[in-house]
Amino acid sequence: MDIVALPIVHLEDTMLQATIILIDLLFISLLTFGMYFPRHRRRDLVVAYLVVNVGVLAVAQVLATSDVGLGLGLGLFGVLSIIRLRSSEIEQHEVAYYFAALAMGLLAGLSTVPTVLTVALMALIIVVVYFGDNPRLFRTYRQQTVALDAAFADEPALITHLEELLGARVHGMNVRKLDLVNDTTVVDVRYQIGAARSLPKAPMNISDAMYGTAVLQETAR
Repeated sequence: MDIVALPIVHLEDTMLQATIILIDLLFISLLTFGMYFPRHRRRDLVVAYLVVNVGVLAVAQVLATSDVGLGLGLGLFGVLSIIRLRSSEIEQHEVAYYFAALAMGLLAGLSTVPTVLTVALMALIIVVVYFGDNPRLFRTYRQQTVALDAAFADEPALITHLEELLGARVHGMNVRKLDLVNDTTVVDVRYQIGAARSLPKAPMNISDAMYGTAVLQETAR
């Protein structure tokens, strides 16, 4: 009787593991093909998300049923994640997708059976990414790095020039490089399209408005 029941138990365990794997594949397909690629159109990261998710799922399931410490396995994936994120230029929303794929792989890999909690947490990740990266959320807000062929040492003049150049309201900026010798400025700008400008046009001549060197010399006097 025991000899007959033993294969049945193993078959049930295998079916439960196959179920959680299929659930994970369903969620990662929804994340990559249903949300990420239609919104951002980067094929290389689609492959990365799929491989990361399935790889984490496979190794986590093996570590969960072996004598190897699970903490060691998770630490290795943490190191691999750091290497992957530092290897190329990745935007912040792409990092969010990356960790969503990794988290779903861990949830599925650490679960020997498809519990309601596991499925609910994976679904919660999908819902958060869907609304957090929705194109209709803050659709008028932009962020980009702008290189100007003028050196702006005066912040109000720089904001005024950026608002005229972008046709938008500047909400924040960070000057990354100010070169008074080569007469250039590199600045990170966060702005809103279609909003009223924050500063009125400065009452100064064109040379003072465009060249920070002139403003700097005037201040020194």
